[in-house]
Amino acid sequence: MKEGEKLDKQDSNIRFNLLIIVIYAIGIILLVQLFNLQIIKGDEYREQSNTRLTRESVLEAARGNIYDRTGEKLVSSKMQFDLSLYKTKVDTETLNNTILNMIFILEKNGDKYLDDLPIKVNPFEFTIEGDTLSSWKDSNKIKQESSAEDAFNFFKQRFEITEENIENARKIMAVRYEISSKGYSSTKNALIAKNISRSSMLEISEKNSSFPGINIVTKPTVSYNFGTMASHILGTVGKITEDELKNNEDIYDLNDIIGKTGIQYVFEDYLRGKDGIKQIDMSVDGTIIDEYVVDEAIAGNDVYLTIDANLQKKAEEALKKDIEKIASGGYDETIDARSGAVVVMNVNSGEILAMASYPDYEPQLFADGISAEKYNEYINSEEKPLFNRCISGAYAPGSTFKMVTAISGLETGGITPTEKINDTGVYPRGHHPVCWYYTSFRSGHGLLNVSEAIKHSCNFFFYEVGYRIGIDKLSSYASYFGLGKKTGVELTAEVNGDLACKEKAEKEEREWYLADTLSAAIGQSYNNFTPIQMAKYISMISNGGHQIDVTVIKNVIDQDGNKISKEEIDKYVNEKLGLRR
Repeated sequence: MKEGEKLDKQDSNIRFNLLIIVIYAIGIILLVQLFNLQIIKGDEYREQSNTRLTRESVLEAARGNIYDRTGEKLVSSKMQFDLSLYKTKVDTETLNNTILNMIFILEKNGDKYLDDLPIKVNPFEFTIEGDTLSSWKDSNKIKQESSAEDAFNFFKQRFEITEENIENARKIMAVRYEISSKGYSSTKNALIAKNISRSSMLEISEKNSSFPGINIVTKPTVSYNFGTMASHILGTVGKITEDELKNNEDIYDLNDIIGKTGIQYVFEDYLRGKDGIKQIDMSVDGTIIDEYVVDEAIAGNDVYLTIDANLQKKAEEALKKDIEKIASGGYDETIDARSGAVVVMNVNSGEILAMASYPDYEPQLFADGISAEKYNEYINSEEKPLFNRCISGAYAPGSTFKMVTAISGLETGGITPTEKINDTGVYPRGHHPVCWYYTSFRSGHGLLNVSEAIKHSCNFFFYEVGYRIGIDKLSSYASYFGLGKKTGVELTAEVNGDLACKEKAEKEEREWYLADTLSAAIGQSYNNFTPIQMAKYISMISNGGHQIDVTVIKNVIDQDGNKISKEEIDKYVNEKLGLRR
């Protein structure tokens, strides 16, 4: 073997031996540390483990804000403090005293706690009756013949309440009833008070060791900053249902709040944020030792609308005032007017500057958890306050349709701008309809050109135009102006309305008659359009006949300040609403 090869072999052996020594050294260190953890300090760590509980809590993400076109915040997220209770290893007496002391703090600061116990004291009586009371007794294993006092004593014994003052005893009982009904454990908390004041939150936090198991949860809630204003546009939020949760378990859980109607629903995917995770370390008696955020919550994106808050407010006020004036006979004739709609649109861009439907409703009630009584009041009201008449109600346009008839006649050569037609009062064709002027004055308007016919709203003139051009051309031009079909505005429940045409008669398995054409020419027959369609139609006449895309969305801005592209928003809305554009 050559000298060089010998040296290389010796170097290799040295490196190998050094590696073996390092491995053995690491192994010895690990064994010493393991011995230290399990033997020397084992009792100490076991004691810590047995006296500490770690729980994960969801950090709810705030929903995005909704603004008007000027940056006025219409809907925002504000922070709310809730109280929840975890099951701990404290004895029953300590638990009951903890609950009562907590209630004293809440009452001192004007806060309420959850109380669904259907028993009153001083005097004793049930707050429910009939079959509801019978079912309640059965579900709680209380004898049917039991009085309210008997039921009170039943729960007092069950919850081992030793408090002698019956009003204080009932306070403890109400919370114990709540947590036993909803269920709670060392890992699952039970909500016992919602939206408490900062004063209560601070006092309970400062006395944390005196309130074992009590946990203060900070959560964002939706706040409608202008009451009922723009309620039909903004829409509502509410707790997710089991049906809504199906196939969405990877995104939501049963406690989540989601958009239900309006912009809140349509832009749910943008407005909802991403929840975070907070870890809470507690001792076995429920005292919080430490809290820290594992994953930060990410707030939702902000949505900017095209409406102007000031104009929206004025439109709603004017609409309400006008309806009341009509109903009171302020325009000479008393009419039973109860509802109405207003749409204000930029004639060039199609942006909605104001959209009001009367009567309106309070969306905040839905965000806070609307009572059954108020919800039933809304849905059973003859005025249908939840109904958005601007997009969901279709109404006969009447004489406002005559401009379509005039344009159709002029564009097709059926009439000229200067041609005059003699209104004799009774139209000689079809079913011999009369002009409104004849009904009042037993004569016609006489000779009128198209401009004069529009000015005087002459039925006779437009009967003649309808007769000359026919229903096919008339309905074609009406369709061009967007009448009888959805505008595609970014809101739910928009309807198509109805456009008078031969197909309507065919669906009823009847012929289309000249009388149908004459009626259609003055905005009657099958013609029924939504107020938003009418606003688009008038806007197109005002802008010279140019097509416009009706919209209530100005921008969507993410949390980094980036603007979502119009193409992305349009695609999303079309899929959400099932539109084809």
